[in-house]
Amino acid sequence: MAEAIMNHLGPNRFVAYSAGSRPAGHVNAHALHCLERNQLSTVGLRSKSWSEFAAPDAPTMGFVITVCDNAAGEVCPVWPGQPMTAHWGVEDPGHIGTTDAEKAKAFWDAFMKLHRRISILLSLPIDKLERLALKKELDQIGRS
Repeated sequence: MAEAIMNHLGPNRFVAYSAGSRPAGHVNAHALHCLERNQLSTVGLRSKSWSEFAAPDAPTMGFVITVCDNAAGEVCPVWPGQPMTAHWGVEDPGHIGTTDAEKAKAFWDAFMKLHRRISILLSLPIDKLERLALKKELDQIGRS
């Protein structure tokens, strides 16, 4: 969801990619429903491994932001170009609830949290902040 939200809200500033340490092989239907409900494009979205973005021919990353609380303790790959990193913990909505209503609510809550945090990031004067100040801002967003 973060990939679609960032590419929708910041198309002239960022190109976002989403990936995980253990990709499911498909995009969760509840995630797709949240995106479509908010008129965000789902074209080209797919389940990806983060190792795809650690390869020598991977796109250059300026930022790597982990969002899944499950990934917070994992050892991340070494990212080419030494991008700035931050963790914006969001409970994995795919592991919440047993009924469709509970799952839908969990995905909606995650969508709203990601949307809010990405909106805050996009409001920052990134080109005017020194690296250390920007890192502090990214970390603060993750705590909001």
